Amino acid sequence: MEMHAFGTLNYVVLLVYLTAIMLVGVYFARRQKSADDYFKAGGRIPGWAAGISVFATTLSSITFMSIPAKAYTGDWTFLIGQYVAILILPFVFMYYIPFFRKLNLTSAYEYLEKRFDVRMRLFASLSFMLFHIGRIAIITYLTALALIPFVDISPLTIVFLIGVLCIVYTFMGGIEGVIWTDVIQGIMLSVAAVLIFVMICFNVDGGMTEIFRMSAEADKYFPAEKFAWSWSDSTIPVLVIGFFFASLQQFTASQDVVQRYIVTDSLEETKKALITNAKLVAVIPVFFFAVGAALYAFYTQHAELLPANFNTGGILPFFVISQMPAGVAGLIIAAIFAASQSSISSSLNSISACFTSDIYHRLGKEHSPQKTLFVARAVTVSAGVFGVIASTYLIMSNESELWDAFNSLIGLMGGPMTGLFMLGVFVKRANANSALVGVIASVAAVLWVRSATDLNFFFYGVIGTLVVVAVGYITAPLFKGKSEDDIKEFTLQHQK
Repeated sequence: MEMHAFGTLNYVVLLVYLTAIMLVGVYFARRQKSADDYFKAGGRIPGWAAGISVFATTLSSITFMSIPAKAYTGDWTFLIGQYVAILILPFVFMYYIPFFRKLNLTSAYEYLEKRFDVRMRLFASLSFMLFHIGRIAIITYLTALALIPFVDISPLTIVFLIGVLCIVYTFMGGIEGVIWTDVIQGIMLSVAAVLIFVMICFNVDGGMTEIFRMSAEADKYFPAEKFAWSWSDSTIPVLVIGFFFASLQQFTASQDVVQRYIVTDSLEETKKALITNAKLVAVIPVFFFAVGAALYAFYTQHAELLPANFNTGGILPFFVISQMPAGVAGLIIAAIFAASQSSISSSLNSISACFTSDIYHRLGKEHSPQKTLFVARAVTVSAGVFGVIASTYLIMSNESELWDAFNSLIGLMGGPMTGLFMLGVFVKRANANSALVGVIASVAAVLWVRSATDLNFFFYGVIGTLVVVAVGYITAPLFKGKSEDDIKEFTLQHQK
């Protein structure tokens, strides 16, 4: 495939973006006086900024590129998942956020110790940290891999720009720096999606009307066969169920999102964060799918512009580099960097929060705020370095299967983690030992389903969550738990 020169102007635009992100980290570094500042921003974050941060955190560079590719080659059915994520937010606000804010948690998994015991806290926290170290490596690697064919930047340089700069500004600015860079990056992602779509419209004969007509003619929106039930294919009913539990995991059991609930100064500001996120999720992903439809129309009309045997997974960066004006292309590539960095920086800070709260403080003696801040920053650097080293190894060896399998296996812990929170909040009779039995049964069930059946992967989270709740409920009478007074403020009954 032809390598397209990135060009001086595009380099300048990318450099300006990277410099601006670094300056944000430098600016907020002076506010990091304690671990509370580093992980909670002292409650100084407005709700709208926290909401944009949640949106940017959950949208990685792989999503930024894969959604248009999916719409280009397939259809729009995965758009359903975005709206399921919106519908779940009132449920999260009513039943989960009051616990997180009232308990003033640094790590979401502190709740699991208060409700059950330290074993459940450590299981969830370690699962989260391992998964996100793997996630950092995978996102960095796949971003570099996607850009290599289209820009004359070496893959190791891409890994350095994404990984090392994330480490630096997360190290300096803490969660406050992360959130305000997320705001910049979230705006960049949104503007880039709209800009790409508009520019393709001007290059398609017949414009926007023709784009949507061609997609309708090719039945690329919501094909009738996708409404059928299936155990193995990602049809619409499966997507609705799968995305419901995936969103539940993300918004109730994942530290990188839950941490955004405690950086504002009031419950009302947290509500604004969820509303802001919902507005962005309702609008921006539509443009990503529309970009895929526009690319389909453009390359159908201009098939000669597409190289033979082209890997359509890179259709978006290929169009950006080959068709967009210099400067604008640099801005879009910067947006891809932004999508990657917003996810990675959030992972770094949340890994640090989990280790500091769940391991360093919980299993050690009391430490001064200054020593805790030092450890928090050291963990940020360590996690980032592990991610960069792993990404570099993948680039050098050109082998991703092992890490993909690792990422998939650790990701299967999301269901059990979600089930633990659900069990704690909604099942008053559940206790620490019944929760442990539920987790063991859940992990075993998901691993068996994964290895012995062809069940669609969207069901893994469903099974993982429901088995914890069911087994935790059924086995509760077999074990002695905490007294009702000890758990009453950690269950739903107390909230009523």
